Amino acid sequence: MKTETNRSMGYYGTGTHLFNDGWEFAKQPLFTSCEEVKQHPEVFVPVGLPHDWLIFQGTDLYENGTGWYRKRFVYRPGEDEIAFLRFEGVYMDSVIYVNGERAMEWKYGYSTFEVPLADRLKDGENEIMVSVNFQSPNSRWYSGAGIYRDVWLKVVKQTHLVSDGSYISVRPAGNGSWEMEISTEGIFRQKGEIRYTLTERESGKAMPLDEKGAGEFVVEVRGQEGIQTITNTVAVPKVKCWSVEHPHLYDLKTELYLEGECVQAERDTIGFCTKEFRPDQGFLLNGSKVKLNGVCEHHDLGCLGAAYNHRAMERKLEKLKAMGVNALRLTHNMFAPDVMELADSMGFLVVSEAFDMWERPKNPYDYGRFFPEWYPKDVASWVRRDRNHPSLILWSIGNEIYDTHVSERGQEVTKDLMREVRIHDPRKNAEITIGSNYMPWENAQKCADLVKVAGYNYSEKYYDEHHKKHPDWIIYGSETASTVQSRGIYRFPYSQSVLADVDEQCSALGNSTTSWGAKSSETCVIAERDHAFSCGQFLWTGFDYIGEPTPYHTRNSYFGQLDTAGFPKDSYYIYQAEWTDYRKHPMVHLFPYWDFNEGQLIDVRVCSNAPLVELFMNGRSQGTFEIDHAHGSEKELSGHWQLPFEPGEITAKAYDEYGNEIASETRYSFGEAEKISVKPDRTVLKADGRDLAFLEISMEDRDGHPVENATSRVFVRVSGKGYLAGLDNGDSTDREEYKTISRRLFSGKLLAVVAAGTEPGEIKVEISSSGMEPATVVLQAEACETEEGIGADAWRIDESRAQKETEQYCEDIPVRALRLQASNGTILTPENAWTEVTAQICPENALDREVIWSVVDDGGIPSNLAKVESSGNCAKVTAVSDGEFRLRCMSKSGTQGIRIISEMNFSVNGFGEAYLDPYGFIAGGLYDYVQGTASNGNEHGVATSRDGETQVGFHNLDFGPFGSDEIQLPIFALTDEDYEILVYEGMPGEEGSERIGELHYQKPSIWNTYQPETYRLKKRLKGITSICFVLHAKIHLKGFSFTRLEKAYEKLLAVESDHLYGDSFCRKEDRVTEIGNNVTLEYTDMDMGEQGASGIVVCGYTPMEKNMIQIRFTSEEEEITQIVEFCHSEQETEQEFSLQPVSGTWNVSFVFLPGSNFDFHWFRFVK
Repeated sequence: MKTETNRSMGYYGTGTHLFNDGWEFAKQPLFTSCEEVKQHPEVFVPVGLPHDWLIFQGTDLYENGTGWYRKRFVYRPGEDEIAFLRFEGVYMDSVIYVNGERAMEWKYGYSTFEVPLADRLKDGENEIMVSVNFQSPNSRWYSGAGIYRDVWLKVVKQTHLVSDGSYISVRPAGNGSWEMEISTEGIFRQKGEIRYTLTERESGKAMPLDEKGAGEFVVEVRGQEGIQTITNTVAVPKVKCWSVEHPHLYDLKTELYLEGECVQAERDTIGFCTKEFRPDQGFLLNGSKVKLNGVCEHHDLGCLGAAYNHRAMERKLEKLKAMGVNALRLTHNMFAPDVMELADSMGFLVVSEAFDMWERPKNPYDYGRFFPEWYPKDVASWVRRDRNHPSLILWSIGNEIYDTHVSERGQEVTKDLMREVRIHDPRKNAEITIGSNYMPWENAQKCADLVKVAGYNYSEKYYDEHHKKHPDWIIYGSETASTVQSRGIYRFPYSQSVLADVDEQCSALGNSTTSWGAKSSETCVIAERDHAFSCGQFLWTGFDYIGEPTPYHTRNSYFGQLDTAGFPKDSYYIYQAEWTDYRKHPMVHLFPYWDFNEGQLIDVRVCSNAPLVELFMNGRSQGTFEIDHAHGSEKELSGHWQLPFEPGEITAKAYDEYGNEIASETRYSFGEAEKISVKPDRTVLKADGRDLAFLEISMEDRDGHPVENATSRVFVRVSGKGYLAGLDNGDSTDREEYKTISRRLFSGKLLAVVAAGTEPGEIKVEISSSGMEPATVVLQAEACETEEGIGADAWRIDESRAQKETEQYCEDIPVRALRLQASNGTILTPENAWTEVTAQICPENALDREVIWSVVDDGGIPSNLAKVESSGNCAKVTAVSDGEFRLRCMSKSGTQGIRIISEMNFSVNGFGEAYLDPYGFIAGGLYDYVQGTASNGNEHGVATSRDGETQVGFHNLDFGPFGSDEIQLPIFALTDEDYEILVYEGMPGEEGSERIGELHYQKPSIWNTYQPETYRLKKRLKGITSICFVLHAKIHLKGFSFTRLEKAYEKLLAVESDHLYGDSFCRKEDRVTEIGNNVTLEYTDMDMGEQGASGIVVCGYTPMEKNMIQIRFTSEEEEITQIVEFCHSEQETEQEFSLQPVSGTWNVSFVFLPGSNFDFHWFRFVK
């Protein structure tokens, strides 16, 4: 409730008042104290809340620091009034000071908390100060930092309703009526009345609260000390049920009356529905099965950072709804309370999650530091705030909690958390769950057995086994997918799975998969479709988010079905095709775009929710494809064609079961960008200081076709009654600022976010790009009721700073594409052994004229099938070995890394088989033998399975005649544990296979980072052979390389001599024994280097007092002989001898003259 106020004079009156205005901010070094910052008041600058200070420094999003906030305000206390300051979220480790005194601290950055101000506020001017400590790393994703959600000043009477003290449960009562059980907490120091009224939100109609039709339910309260809980049950006849399709809502108003006057009013959102989980049926809403077609979401809002905005979140949910999403897993922390309201009103089912760690931290400075002491407070805040929402279906007490796996202590904490949840939700408005990636193991299963609602992270393959073993469990996919994709980036062929590449992008074609995630989007669909007992799944993720940029070290994640700007990727439409009904919303989607090298073989894919699709190229049908949505396999859920590119157009048409065309989509070849296109999501905004418009900026060619791979740089300027809030293109590799006036388009698109101020009028948005006519869009900010306490320009960029930072880009013309032509075709034979390829840089006036050439296989791994000699924009490609390869031409487009990749397919015949060079680096992704499960590793590596045995083998390694036994393995392991790696020459179990190493790897794990380790094998590998690695745990193996040994300075066995002849000797294992008259052991091609050998170590035995050995160095030009005498000992010994230095390459012979008696084991030259 709000009463008449005069805030400027300090008269707030009872009610809950937005308190986002009038704040100042100072970013200081970490742990700057209150006393220190007070000595420098000049460092404070005005800011509006919500505020995330890190998003304003997009190139340093994880900088350590302490943010200090300050607000001065006048407060005039009313009679019998007390006040509270309510923070919806402060990230993190905050302390609140009131008039210079420390009032309260709050550790967790995501939970809501209140600061009691009784006896702390004075009549007159007051000062609130808040310190926020951000110490990195404290999260696995971008958290933001600061007071990033709303702040409220709550003023109540001494007798008042407690915050979050309403607890409402509904249940059917028969005959269309419902019972509503209401518990209301309050501090009632004097008698009064609580009055309840229920209103249908859509119509505003007052609802009867009993069978007699009374519109108000009144309860008397008695005056006494302490908190009282008043519980009553009322009957509500003839209400509309809440569902995902029809989210009918009601507002329950709870009013406190004292002496006939209303002194406080609270509102709760009510939806009448039943929610039930059954082990054999999954989730039932209002008695009917609903499959959870869900996504996981982090809390950042792209270029707005963590600073919460209602319209930005609403836009996200609108796009997810259109995709067919009906459920949200809010990961891995409490979201802003407004998100639950949006879920209620838009028809989403919500899994609300509290923690990503318990007692065992995942980062040095995360909440794990505070969990043991603070979790009861945070659980109370979480559950009490959100327990009444109809959208709520599950309380998730943890995600991927190591504690649940490593010991039985995890079960104790599980029980503790369950108990805390049930203290505040005893009537089970939602069940309790855990999302776990440890479900194969016993301890995690014991924790699952406690909660009974078991969330599986990437473990669908265990569903059937665990459903049979635990028939009372409710099973669902708490995280699935984790496929990665960059919007508008395609790697061909579709049949080649590829995770990482030199441009630090991931293929949107559907063939970029992580080592732990799903094979494809289609396999996620099938896993749920074919498990009727599963409640459903939550894809990781709906939107890309800032941070966690697997498999690279860029800026944003690649997991989303939409990028951080909110532009859909192709996978979005794959799910839309399976999660929506063509009878209601027919759709078809065709990809990729249509602009490649002429003749290049392109995989074309079509997805639709219809049963039949057809593809046309330049008007010619390429055939139809039947989609079996109910029973189809992975390859039967979307159409797939391979076509040689030719300019023009491709069209996909969708048909219903009667052959009627119900949807179509066409993609055109395009030229250079000549016109700016701007599409605002709406043109009328509310002048409320919070509303936003989202403008999609793209380019068109002279024919009006979208330039779908445009990279043009644009400048955005906003004037009038609004301001620019940020720019985002969704490109994880683009590290330019979010809060700026200029960015490049990525894959043809850029998002501009424009905010309305508090005054009505025009907002003019001007977009310009070099060489093009500017585009102008005029938005209208309409007058509306503006809530007092709005933070002024909370999301505004610093335009003067942005202007200075972007001056360097005024003439920036990026490379869009590279067009390749081959002079002698793309089939190389001995008769046509080479060809010249030229690259045309598009557009012609692009500033960066440098191109880079390479030869790769289908996976983007460097290939030895051909060599390339380049001179600027021309390259000579010469065949070396048989097979197929891709010639790449690449551009950095004025940045620090590869940004543009163009390819041509080549085939080579008639040159013979290619061998791998073990002395170079052999990428793990080149494996050609596997037993068990292997998947894509980072940086073209290979990842083994986390459970069971994985064998990964490589054939056709050419070690040369001498070979090597020293191997280097770059490994990324997920834990610090010891990993055993067995190494075989040959494939295990095959004839002649031999185990040559039992290696152990153990280093402190660094996420997404390979760390090399060098090992000696039991055997030196020689000639052309094969090698296999066997593991029983998960690692990422980037690949391997062998050290090219200096033969002359290695330990060489006597039996390894290239030539052995003479009158008397015996071979015994690795020795030559009983050497007698005139025996010679010769070793060829011994390179002593420029420095040369100055000594030799010989290991052997002679029964004689001394045995003379001639060491003969022979070349085509000369012969040198040096003599050593090996002395007697009781057993085999090593003896070292000095030599006159010998440099260069020689054949070395050990000559034993008549009378010798020697057992020769090995020798080694010494520099």
